[in-house]
Amino acid sequence: MANHCFSGSDTRLNSTLILFDIDGTLLTADRSGRVAFELALAELFGLEGLSYGITFAGKTDWQILLDLLLPRGFSQADVAQAMPDFAEMLARKLAAIIGRHKVRPLPGARELIEALRDEPRARLGLVTGNVGASVPVKLRAAGFDPADFPIGAFGHESANRSDLPPLAVRRARAHWREDFPPERIVIVGDTPNDVICTRSVGGRALAVLNGMGTREALATEEPYAILDDLTDLAVVRNILFMEAQDDGRSQQA
Repeated sequence: MANHCFSGSDTRLNSTLILFDIDGTLLTADRSGRVAFELALAELFGLEGLSYGITFAGKTDWQILLDLLLPRGFSQADVAQAMPDFAEMLARKLAAIIGRHKVRPLPGARELIEALRDEPRARLGLVTGNVGASVPVKLRAAGFDPADFPIGAFGHESANRSDLPPLAVRRARAHWREDFPPERIVIVGDTPNDVICTRSVGGRALAVLNGMGTREALATEEPYAILDDLTDLAVVRNILFMEAQDDGRSQQA
């Protein structure tokens, strides 16, 4: 695979924190997450077949568990208490079954991460609805190195996705010993909730049409830019690092 390198100034003042969603943004997991969720529900709660018809896209795993269990008599406190065990079980079930699924990177995603890995201005992390222990399982299955994302915030840490970006930013500041002003924080995702949660840190949202979100639904939330996918490295670079005013805010057809 070709190794790309973006040019740019190696100054801390220009560092940009880029936080990626996983499902529908970096990779497609071929429903492995849903299957693992069902297996974990059956193991811990004795409940089967609950998740079919429930939308997972844009939600944290904690929120999905609430959606499934609250109508069945569980309280929010019950779910919060169960969340650590459920997160561990979910990751274990995912690791056991993911090899049966066609997990693959989405167009341009792996090449983009390889390019950003060599970009001195880029600081990479994750903001994902997946529980933390599931993240390396999915990333490795799609050919990503989890070490490329040294910080993140995850779906076992809050039901509310908008709680996750501030947590990720705090971790990024501690990890790199840098500050990241709002204009230097970008969240890349595929659902309206990815765009909405970006507001919690005043950052810029780059929406991609790889996943479940439609152009119309994403545009309603007014992201910084919308792209069909991540294949055009020059365009993505312009958006991430605000290198060109004319196409940095453009919405690609």
